Amino acid sequence: MSIQNRKKDHVSLCVTGDVNYAKTNGFGQYDFIHNALPELALNQIDVSAELFGRSFAFPLFISSMTGGYSGAVSVNEIIAEFCEAHQLPFGVGSQRAMLERPDERASFSIARKKAPTAFIAANIGGCQLPQLSRTDIDLMLDVIEADALIIHLNPLQELMQPEGDRDFRGILGSIGELCANLTVPVIVKETGAGISATVAAKLHQAGVRVIDIAGAGGTSWSKVENARSEKPNSLFDDWGIPTADALQMIQASKPEGLELIASGGIKNSLDMAKAICLGADFTAAAQPVIRAVIEEGRDGLQRWFREWERDFRFVLCLLGVQNIRQLSQQYLRKK
Repeated sequence: MSIQNRKKDHVSLCVTGDVNYAKTNGFGQYDFIHNALPELALNQIDVSAELFGRSFAFPLFISSMTGGYSGAVSVNEIIAEFCEAHQLPFGVGSQRAMLERPDERASFSIARKKAPTAFIAANIGGCQLPQLSRTDIDLMLDVIEADALIIHLNPLQELMQPEGDRDFRGILGSIGELCANLTVPVIVKETGAGISATVAAKLHQAGVRVIDIAGAGGTSWSKVENARSEKPNSLFDDWGIPTADALQMIQASKPEGLELIASGGIKNSLDMAKAICLGADFTAAAQPVIRAVIEEGRDGLQRWFREWERDFRFVLCLLGVQNIRQLSQQYLRKK
């Protein structure tokens, strides 16, 4: 099957298929400690956040999702316009397809055309890195005038994918070379199975300063690939580190200067706030965004964001907290 058809299948299954983890993201084990005397007005609350030393209007990164097939143009156009209007960072989907088929570049370049000032990240799989030239990397960055490069780690997905990669050697060294030589920051993320403290330490030592832990609890890419396979292997459908657990593992020995993005089953503003209380600098989501766009277009995406932003402000108010920099684990209790 071509990469274009595979990308289209991925989006369709994520929106309509039964592809979520059976295990939860782990945030359900915590409750907020209610503050009956917040001594705040709702309009005093500041929900802005910083990442890469840059200020954003809301601590939500619109995660890498799509690109590389004709239908992705309209999706990326809507998301790009939305992120430009709301001062949110976002990442395009894997750009492997455009390296193999130059005619697919439009599904990525539309992002910068529609979001001239937004923070946009390029994206490539770790498995592809050892085979790519610097020219390939520069092309991916140039097509969208990227502000950062996302390298996604997805060994579970690759092993479950009928046409997936089976060789995971040389990825860490390639990441280190890019960190040393690129002028834009490198973000390393999982695709939903989580990053452990051990892996985070290796990435930081290689020069990575931003990690998206992308834990288990949202989309199971094992389930996605098994839904596409003639010989599915469901044994690994629930494999992975829950997002809250991965966050705590890394936070316990977090190197100085490392920024953490929490994603993986971030399903509402309560999850966002809990992740930040547990040490995340930022959060990210993909599935609710792509679902809103596919099902309801621009209006659906705007409505979804208004609800999340409103609810996040409510959380901070009910904790008596004026901005996200004040959030910490003291506002949580284990059930």
